[in-house]
Amino acid sequence: MIISTGTASGKSLAYLTPAVASCLDGGTVLYLTPTKALAADQLRGLRELRITQLRAACFDGDTPFEERTWVRQHANYVLTNPDMLHRSILPRHAQWSSFLRRLRMVVVDECHGYRGVFGSHVAQILRRLRRACARYNSRPTFLLASATASEPGAFAMRLTGLEMDEVTVDASPKGSTTIALWEPPLTELRGEGGAPVRRTATAEAADLLADLVLADVRTLAFIRSRRGAETVALSARAKLADVAFSISPPFPTPTPTAQHTPPTLLPTPTNAPTSTNTHAAAPATHAPNPHTTSTQAPDPTSHQTAHTTDSPLRRGQQAQRGQQDPIAPQSPLTWAIPDAPHHGSNLDSSDLSDLPSKIAAYRAGYLAEDRRLLEKALRAGTIMGLATTNALELGVDVSGLDAVLIAGWPGTRASLWQQAGRAGRDGQDALAVLIARDDPLDTYLVHHPQALFGQPVEAIVLDPGNPYVLGPHLCAAAAEIPLTEDDLPIFGPTTSDVLEDLVAQNLLRKRPAGWFWTRRERATDLADIRGGGGAPIQVVESSTGRLLGSVDEPSAHTTVHTGAIYLHQGETFLVELLDLEAGVALVSSANPDYTTFARDITDISILATERSTALGSGTLHFGEVEVTRQVVSYLKRRLQSGEMLGDEPLDLPPRTLRTRAVWWTLPASAVAPLAEAGIDLGGAAHAAEHASIGLLPLFATCDRWDIGGVSTELHADTGLLTVFVYDGHEGGAGFAERGYARATDWLTATREAILSCECERGCPSCIQSPKCGNGNEPLHKRGAVRLLDTLLTPR
Repeated sequence: MIISTGTASGKSLAYLTPAVASCLDGGTVLYLTPTKALAADQLRGLRELRITQLRAACFDGDTPFEERTWVRQHANYVLTNPDMLHRSILPRHAQWSSFLRRLRMVVVDECHGYRGVFGSHVAQILRRLRRACARYNSRPTFLLASATASEPGAFAMRLTGLEMDEVTVDASPKGSTTIALWEPPLTELRGEGGAPVRRTATAEAADLLADLVLADVRTLAFIRSRRGAETVALSARAKLADVAFSISPPFPTPTPTAQHTPPTLLPTPTNAPTSTNTHAAAPATHAPNPHTTSTQAPDPTSHQTAHTTDSPLRRGQQAQRGQQDPIAPQSPLTWAIPDAPHHGSNLDSSDLSDLPSKIAAYRAGYLAEDRRLLEKALRAGTIMGLATTNALELGVDVSGLDAVLIAGWPGTRASLWQQAGRAGRDGQDALAVLIARDDPLDTYLVHHPQALFGQPVEAIVLDPGNPYVLGPHLCAAAAEIPLTEDDLPIFGPTTSDVLEDLVAQNLLRKRPAGWFWTRRERATDLADIRGGGGAPIQVVESSTGRLLGSVDEPSAHTTVHTGAIYLHQGETFLVELLDLEAGVALVSSANPDYTTFARDITDISILATERSTALGSGTLHFGEVEVTRQVVSYLKRRLQSGEMLGDEPLDLPPRTLRTRAVWWTLPASAVAPLAEAGIDLGGAAHAAEHASIGLLPLFATCDRWDIGGVSTELHADTGLLTVFVYDGHEGGAGFAERGYARATDWLTATREAILSCECERGCPSCIQSPKCGNGNEPLHKRGAVRLLDTLLTPR
């Protein structure tokens, strides 16, 4: 069964009740979660039940080795993650025989996170688990919990391989959530080709986070990257330190009053101020419940639009100095953010020196005890603002939050509502702000709120039959228990063909009794379930030899290349040397005022066309391709402003990828009138490619960094003007296939995004890409619109 309902709807109670009952009846329960934070939070809740017969324990990378034996032998409710199930529990299933023999229930929590290649790996791990359970004569019930998802039953069946019932009716009480769409202002800076540059989403998030904490609003800021989370926390702390230093004389000590109550964030009042400046933010009265009817979702046409160009922190500083702020009434959040500290507030002069310490960063990579302390401090209110990656998106209990900031589109509507739902738990009203990045998709969404509100959430895409995913797991399964003909249906219809390839590669041996793993190596090492394959690159501090962390080999080309800026637990490092042969990146401590973005060039060849269909004046295709990519340089951009400081060359080897792609072609007769009108066809195709990559995540559950593209006025394999968008994972991940299925909607939205951008010749908000190895040349904005018009117009 899968339960797919909104945030704080009682899903935990729905699976805890039968799970605890199973333990009390002598059975065992296995709880799977994508993150350690959620497992630790669930363990805390279980221990608070104080049921002596319930022996719950975490079994993950943070579990001390001396405790692991006790967990195997005595725990009856084990909380773990797919990584430990893959690398430890299943390969040593004999040591877990007592637990597996009594296994009654497998809980897969927050399963909407299992998508793409990672989800495909988890699907095969769950099939291996079912097979190991059958070895010990147990048939556990699988109970999945998910945020709202499209077709949850079909997704759960793809994930587990089992028939699924679904529960989607959500009758839980909820407070109202005000959603603001916030577009940072354009700056006076100019980027490539003289394109205007917007203030960065992380800089806006840092200002808003500082302002909200100053106003005693408990806030969680979701940032797209670990580096970004650290940067936002450091910037916000620095701003609060400046505020504390600048306030003189200190606030008078407030007279004793009733206990301070955090402000209630109410829906937009009818007299909320508006103006007609140029940078838009669109508050909505309520966050929609994606599973309810449109009567409960906001009407996009009724959104009030307010505008701002000033820094929210500056308004707070002026208010504290008693200065009149003529701009403040124009802020879209003025009605929602309380006034600066005043008589009766719980922030007095003795608190000022502690202001910076009220903000921290939270991300994977911190020590387990540090993460638990941060979670506890946020619940207790000693920390009022936390900048985090999506590590806290899932159901960790951080109740009592007043506001959520989301710096950049989180990838899916499901993630947007999940992150927004972190505020206002326990029936409170709340505020959620989506801050747009300088990106085609973010720009499209703030100008087309109807694409967000009242729309169903996306289907979750995964492909367990991908041979590059299935092959390693068949090897792992054979190493656990030799494979037989009876096992093949568990792993899917392509299993026989993949087994033949594995035997041909001498990875498995075929015997009359089945298929056997006979190598000395660990079969589980063949599957890198979260990375892109290849041996990891160790990140080492050159002056001390200290190991800071590791990066998977494909990511190393873009994240720890020579000259890259690497952030680790608040410390900034400059990569001195990337040695791919030695598997080491040497770094040194640094404090630059810029960040770096890798750029690559790509060549693509068509291996097989699997599907084709007419699309307007052209033809749409889906099939297998071979992509050759090479990182050739990296951009330097100033942290706060986004100003481009330079483009430095790199000398890295090319990487070859066999994957799936969607591509469209236009015949010479269709593009000839455009060429006669003076349109640069190569620049138009290049611009359409960039924008379509930026918009595909709206229709497929992916990030723009999960996909890539190539465009050419005349491709060698097609002989026509061709634009490709391909999956950035070996064997494909289902993203390009989703683009093929939704091509008309996807390319129509691409055209609208380019057309609605206010720039003249193209900018990062529409057709420029931060990872373009050609320096965003040539690009032709007007030509891209004409080209897409030609493609989408019926013959």
